[in-house]
Amino acid sequence: MRAVTQQTFGEPWDVLDVEEVPTPDPGPGEVRVRTLLSPIHNHDLWTIRGSYGFKPELPARTGSEAVGVIDALGEGVENLTLGQRVATGGTFGAWAEYFTAAAAGLIPVDEDATDEVASQLVSMPFSSIALLDWLDLNEGDWIIQNAANGAVGRMLAQLAPTRGINVLGLVRRDAGVEELNAQGIERVVSTESAGWQDRVAEITGGAKIVAGIDSVGGDASNQVLSQVGEDGTLVIFGAMAGGTMALNSGAIIFKNVTIKGFWGSRVMSDLAPQRRGELFTELLTRVKDGTLSLTAEATYPFDQVREAAKANFVAGRTGKILLRP
Repeated sequence: MRAVTQQTFGEPWDVLDVEEVPTPDPGPGEVRVRTLLSPIHNHDLWTIRGSYGFKPELPARTGSEAVGVIDALGEGVENLTLGQRVATGGTFGAWAEYFTAAAAGLIPVDEDATDEVASQLVSMPFSSIALLDWLDLNEGDWIIQNAANGAVGRMLAQLAPTRGINVLGLVRRDAGVEELNAQGIERVVSTESAGWQDRVAEITGGAKIVAGIDSVGGDASNQVLSQVGEDGTLVIFGAMAGGTMALNSGAIIFKNVTIKGFWGSRVMSDLAPQRRGELFTELLTRVKDGTLSLTAEATYPFDQVREAAKANFVAGRTGKILLRP
């Protein structure tokens, strides 16, 4: 079979290749899945660079989320069937024509969901709803996030109001405000222009912001911190600008701000199975009723994976970049 591989760590557009590799056989409790579509996530690209929390042994395959069709059943698998369409959000090596996965971790996909939606249903949407749950917010609370035009930013803006939570988003370009408004996402402020803090206060009506979510790092971390109220929480969700944050120590000390890291894989594994199921049910409900929109910007074949990786970072992108075998 063909699979996307890397021999060394580095920029995805420099190190990714497509190779012929042995087709895997499922072990006990596993199934083999024929890949239909797989999204590119920032954490996939950070893994390829060698800068993520998970660092694979080289040479390595890559990709972590996909939708596909069950092609073979391993010993002891009873609740899944051949030909069934399933999604996974935590199977390393998903950028391949076939991959094996633990049957218990796969999610059967409703026939009403398109492949484009199903392929990106688990990782980012579940991280978003798990983050809301983890923050333990109250109805009427305000939160602020940067990277509001990223995948998680858009999802939080769509999911939080269903729980009565107010979300204010920060973007780095003035044009980003219009792009989000066009998708029905309001309460967005651009930090490109001076005086953006006044616009934040205008939108919130001066209400206390109880939590800030930073997905960028660098100076952007301090922008979020500056808006968090007393006894609030700054959550580090990602680091698009690099691994270093610029934080004002006075803001942390005098406002008694707590700083926490959030890693979806860890939070998901710590959730009780019943609660995990409840969150997935809530998520699927929001997809079906149209509250949560999962869009795709473009689809690339494996042979163009380097170009696809570059497309992931194009400013103004409004949907996921997908890969197909």
